[in-house]
Amino acid sequence: MLDKKTLLITGGTGSFGNAVMKGFLDSDIKEIRIFSRDEKKQDDMRKRYNNDKLKFYIGDVRDINSVKNAMHGVDYIFHAAALKQVPSCEFFPMEAVKTNIIGTENVLSAAVDAEVDKVICLSTDKAAYPINAMGISKAMMEKVIIAKARAVEGTGTMICCTRYGNVMASRGSVIPLFIEQIKEGKPLTITDPDMTRFLMNLDEAVALVEFAFENASAGDIMVQKSPASTIRDLAQAVKELFNAENEIHVIGTRHGEKRYETLLTREEYLVAKDMGGFYRVPADNRDLNYDKYFVDGEKKLSQDEEYNSDNTYRLSVEEIKEKLLELDLVQDELRAWNGR
Repeated sequence: MLDKKTLLITGGTGSFGNAVMKGFLDSDIKEIRIFSRDEKKQDDMRKRYNNDKLKFYIGDVRDINSVKNAMHGVDYIFHAAALKQVPSCEFFPMEAVKTNIIGTENVLSAAVDAEVDKVICLSTDKAAYPINAMGISKAMMEKVIIAKARAVEGTGTMICCTRYGNVMASRGSVIPLFIEQIKEGKPLTITDPDMTRFLMNLDEAVALVEFAFENASAGDIMVQKSPASTIRDLAQAVKELFNAENEIHVIGTRHGEKRYETLLTREEYLVAKDMGGFYRVPADNRDLNYDKYFVDGEKKLSQDEEYNSDNTYRLSVEEIKEKLLELDLVQDELRAWNGR
């Protein structure tokens, strides 16, 4: 199926881009294009992998011409380019708009023009009930994706979306920060001990994209079922793995942070299709004639009918440690720590 096909990964030098690239490098795919702004990271990837399948394109999703330059002959796109740091987006919300919303529109428009077969876009749990600029921009990104998928129906380009919880040890993750604080003998700083977050590793993140690639329809939002932990338990698990005595200090929530995150809203949970380890939220393809879709006595929504990091499976400290040990970063740091 992938034979002689070309894959484009926007934001391809990031944590997710690297993970997806490695997952497809040994497949039958003909070419993998890495599209990003960072020439240094591209050069690092080029030297590290030294693989003729990899092609590198400097560009920015904000610039549609640079996107189009990378699009010729592409069969599939994984759109991962984003501004995703919550505090920085709070201070510079228009930058989030330019990358996460306008950039996504540019990628999708260029993909349709180039007759790309499938576009899988990456969103975040912060897009559900958003309270910060990053989440709001990602929520709007999802609306752009769904609207575009509806508008281009019948063109041959299938557009869908995946929504993630926290990807462990990805850029900006708190886990590398905890490890650095342990190495420097500093207290581990946490914002709110009872704050909960979904925990996924990079392989699970890639699995969601692969599942969407095989199972999603146009305009769908695909979600992977994930366990969660409190920030306190996560910090404690890292401490125990490193046999560290560092204290844990509570510093208060940062700009735009939520107490818990949501992967499916109540409205989405009502229509979501349970697919085992995943949920599929089908696109709402009704037109603007709302009255013809009204059903008397529709099921009422309950406050409990959503899927969030407070009502999913809660990992124990021991289970968190097991999950942490799945990460190459943690394994490497542990070897260095124990051999010091």
